[in-house]
Amino acid sequence: MKKKLALVLSVLLMLTVTACSSGDGKPVEITPSQEGAAPPPADGIVAYVGGTIFESSLDPIKGAMSYGYSFTNCALLRVNPDSNYEGDMATDWSISEDSLVYTYKLRENVKFSDGSDFTADDVVFTYTTVKENQAHNENVDLTKLASVKALNDYTVEFTLSEPYSPFLDTTACLGIVPSDSYDSKKFDQYPIGTGAWIVTQYDANQQIIVKANENYYAGAPAIKKVTFVSMNSEAAFSNAKSGQLDIVMIGPNYTSEKVAHMTAERFETMDIRMVNLPVLKEQTMKNPDGKDIKVGNNVTSDINVRKALAIGIDRQTIINHAFNGIGKPAVSFTANLQWANTDTYQDNRAEEAAALLQDAGWVDTDGDGIREKNGLKCEFNVYAPGSDNERFLLANAVAEDALRLGIKINVKTASWDEVANLQSHSGIVWGWGQYSPTVLNSLFNSQLFLKGAYDNVSGYANPQVDADIEKAFTSTTHDSAIAAWKAVQATVNQDYPYLYIVNIEHCYLVKDSLNLSLDTQIAHPHGHGSPIICNMKDWQYK
Repeated sequence: MKKKLALVLSVLLMLTVTACSSGDGKPVEITPSQEGAAPPPADGIVAYVGGTIFESSLDPIKGAMSYGYSFTNCALLRVNPDSNYEGDMATDWSISEDSLVYTYKLRENVKFSDGSDFTADDVVFTYTTVKENQAHNENVDLTKLASVKALNDYTVEFTLSEPYSPFLDTTACLGIVPSDSYDSKKFDQYPIGTGAWIVTQYDANQQIIVKANENYYAGAPAIKKVTFVSMNSEAAFSNAKSGQLDIVMIGPNYTSEKVAHMTAERFETMDIRMVNLPVLKEQTMKNPDGKDIKVGNNVTSDINVRKALAIGIDRQTIINHAFNGIGKPAVSFTANLQWANTDTYQDNRAEEAAALLQDAGWVDTDGDGIREKNGLKCEFNVYAPGSDNERFLLANAVAEDALRLGIKINVKTASWDEVANLQSHSGIVWGWGQYSPTVLNSLFNSQLFLKGAYDNVSGYANPQVDADIEKAFTSTTHDSAIAAWKAVQATVNQDYPYLYIVNIEHCYLVKDSLNLSLDTQIAHPHGHGSPIICNMKDWQYK
């Protein structure tokens, strides 16, 4: 009954100064040094892995680190390197035949980082508190949970109001907190948990220092201290070159750079980049608030245009131009998870794509290289959101390749606030990727169009897909749920509401003296940076 873990994580950091601290409150200035710096000290390392952890609470009750690898608070289950579930705070679990009752046997003789005992009461408290404050935790959905109770000190029983197959995912998302010492304010920065790490210092917008939990049930980590710092990527790369950082998140175009005593590592992901292609014709619709919203696009609403792009572009060439060749061509949402539909097709079929467009009436009659139909140019806008230069480079590479087909893509940039008003009628370069198949509901459920922040932005609607999504949610066996999720993808992939482009690879510079235990890394979800900490407890010095 083991499923894939929901994810998309929120972890780590933002430093706006050029100093970090030693852990005892004394500042340690980061200054340039000669190449050939000594290996990191035996008591700790310094890492730059992105900058999101300071933007929200560290409290699991409020949704912190709810994507499978919290370093402070263990959940009942966790995902393993094969993308299957295994026990963490639970050692065994069972599901009733009607899929309404989930029973978990808990790990005994485990202590929280404050020395208190972990028991079923802590699990009940955690789930009850989230359920009662659901509005404060959008990452863990307990709306289908009817009750939770302790059968004894080490057995917990959950009862659902109706069958809901993703509930197993939920129990791998929610870190457990101690019932006796939970403090909503304190846990924002200093959570108490059963995980391998303890936060010892939290400096807002500067650093988080964690130390090894010597009482961690699986054994204390070999590396005793990790300092996460936040700075812009250019400063991080500069500090890596001067020997001041041990792990540095980098973009794909930095992988060819040489840094003394560091090696560029590439990690497999399910982090996909794709462009939504609005399937509706241009029109005005009302959202649930009664506001008129512009939706649809008269070019991408033609399935022949969408299919021509899907089969005609050369993904490897696009990846070479945008990402220095780093990444794997993608023709579907994901291929490395149990619920993935792995059907594939050959791209770069430019002649076939051209014939498809020609037969559909898209013809270049004026010789400018752009096809038109009934006076309408085969042209539309694609936006790279935020300040993400990699998405901008990708959009430009796609636009350049699409010109071979006679399709003009105008690449533009927009803030995330602007994207909310553009996504229903223009293409957006999206990044998605998580272990839970519930993401397919967000992407393709027709009932969610214009209702969720980034749900079903293509305006896709297919009754069979909606039915299969409902079947997947209410399935009473794991196998039937997986089959339904695969059926969803098989149908959607024939309609091309998204142009899938690349599964990116997350890249980091790693000090040669470190062993990040690559065999225990799990495939990274969306969110370059913090996923590397998924196995931080296993890191060692060589």
